[in-house]
Amino acid sequence: MVYLTRVEHFNAAHKLYNPAWSLEKNEEVFGKCANENWHGHNYELYITVKGTPNPDTGFVFDVKRLSDIIREHVIEKVDHRNLNVDVEFMKGQMCSTENLAIAIWKELTVHLPSAVQLHCVKLYETPRIYVEYFGG
Repeated sequence: MVYLTRVEHFNAAHKLYNPAWSLEKNEEVFGKCANENWHGHNYELYITVKGTPNPDTGFVFDVKRLSDIIREHVIEKVDHRNLNVDVEFMKGQMCSTENLAIAIWKELTVHLPSAVQLHCVKLYETPRIYVEYFGG
């Protein structure tokens, strides 16, 4: 099994806020991330697929095609957007990095050919904070 990773970048704003809680409780739990005027991140997205190299090309998957799939089904929908308001696949969810990684997984799995399998969505919110999602 060979693992292939493509890295993409996007910028997006969001707010962590539970409408069932008071303003005080939201500020206590989420701190500055509950700012009513939103805040933004420069996200780094690592998409890893796995498979067996094709004997004719030596590729697990054409990395240009992988980039095109990621860009069309994720980056174009989230880049320079408000995750809470503008992104259809995040509607009705808390816009945490954890939930965003799961939603990205769901967006991509249906668009990958059966020759490869999505292995991991790794999403950096900051250089020191990231999540990894392996499906399930």
